[in-house]
Amino acid sequence: MKISIISVFPELHEQFIGTSLIARAVEKNLISFNLVKLSDMCAPKERIDEPTCGPGAGMIIKPEVIEKAIDTAETAFGHGYRIFFSPQGELLTQPGIRRLATELFGQPDLPELTTSQTQEPGARPTVSVEALCEDWKEPCVSNQKGAPQQEANPITHLILICSRYEGIDARVEQYYADKLISIGDYVLMGGDLPAQVFLEAILRLVPGIVGKTASVEHDSFTGPLLDHPEFGLPTTWKDKTIPEVVRSGNHQVINNWRRQEACKNTLYKRFDWFRAHNPAPEDKVLARGYIPSHYVVLMHDQVHLKHGTIGQTSIATLDIHDIARSSATYGIKKYFIVSPMKDQQTILQTFLDFWRSDDGKKYNETRHKAISNVIPAFSLEEVIESIKKLENKEPLIISTSAKAGDHQIKIDYYSQGMVWKQERPVLFIFGTGQGLSRQVLDLSHYMLLPIQGLTDYNHLSVRAATSIILDRWLGLNQRLE
Repeated sequence: MKISIISVFPELHEQFIGTSLIARAVEKNLISFNLVKLSDMCAPKERIDEPTCGPGAGMIIKPEVIEKAIDTAETAFGHGYRIFFSPQGELLTQPGIRRLATELFGQPDLPELTTSQTQEPGARPTVSVEALCEDWKEPCVSNQKGAPQQEANPITHLILICSRYEGIDARVEQYYADKLISIGDYVLMGGDLPAQVFLEAILRLVPGIVGKTASVEHDSFTGPLLDHPEFGLPTTWKDKTIPEVVRSGNHQVINNWRRQEACKNTLYKRFDWFRAHNPAPEDKVLARGYIPSHYVVLMHDQVHLKHGTIGQTSIATLDIHDIARSSATYGIKKYFIVSPMKDQQTILQTFLDFWRSDDGKKYNETRHKAISNVIPAFSLEEVIESIKKLENKEPLIISTSAKAGDHQIKIDYYSQGMVWKQERPVLFIFGTGQGLSRQVLDLSHYMLLPIQGLTDYNHLSVRAATSIILDRWLGLNQRLE
């Protein structure tokens, strides 16, 4: 594989490619580099850039300069796969790197790290270094199930174009780019560091560059779980000791512990990653063991009414049904309905008695199951005491509001880890009427940011709002791999 790097400052890459594992890969003739300096594509004293068109400051690299640089690289080493680095590009992720490695090199992708492939709990799949190296040297065949056996055409020339200043003329990317890549949601001074990050990521998948394939197989971001903690001697360092289980010598116990720690770390640090990367059923079961119990309460008391007063609202059967079903879907332990009015409680109990009866079960078994977790209560204080008895811990209370108030600690839908690592039950409070009173909000530890769409209309039913919030907080958001 020949890798051409087109840059304003190719000297930035000289030490990079002459260091560590990449230098060894060059020595083994697995890869070689060709550095193209953009100023060499111009006549002496001619600038490689020009001012951007239209209002605004900044300089753009001339399209003819990039054209000549690409032509120079391809004249020497043949047609290349051209990658540009841009904030508007596809975000660089481990699954994306693995797919691109297959596309570029024609090698079969490394196995996905799911527990269904392991020989014992927590074990990792293995792959033959020799087999991968053979696939690297020769065109591979399709590895899709049921696909015809066809030879692939691995790319032999990779061209990385590193921009500077305000970037590259948009027409150049439109004409030349096989792929636009971003390494994150921030802006750098140029594309040289992104190119090096990209190379560090993708070259790890080239057989022979990383000495032990286990290092690649165990990577974080190759499945729904991040990697487990690693330790090395000495046993005790700065009063911190390697966990006894790791030193036990029992491989199955160690593997189980590693998998549990990987799950806990992922949920507390990157639940957004877990939820988006297709956890297997066994991953979901494991995750539920580290997510604290969640409860929902629907307030028909201490809510704002139409004329600005604080009071009570009537219980609606649709709210009972739909929020109970949402609660069952997202693993809510109990759904409380608060009303201080005895007649409303009588109506609610009559409703619950039917759905919990054999007749209710026969009529609709899934509705019967959802309604079984509904608990009537006369006050919010009663709800909190009930949770304390069930959990032996005071719940963390998260309130919701259609308005962004100026009180409570604000959290968003990426704050799960901060809440969960406190290892306390979580209670979501939802209000009927025109929303929760200040008295209720002041009991909350956190307030979620309001749900918003692209319009200024903000009048969702409490049923709809509850479903959206529970999905954003506890739901999976799977992607097609």
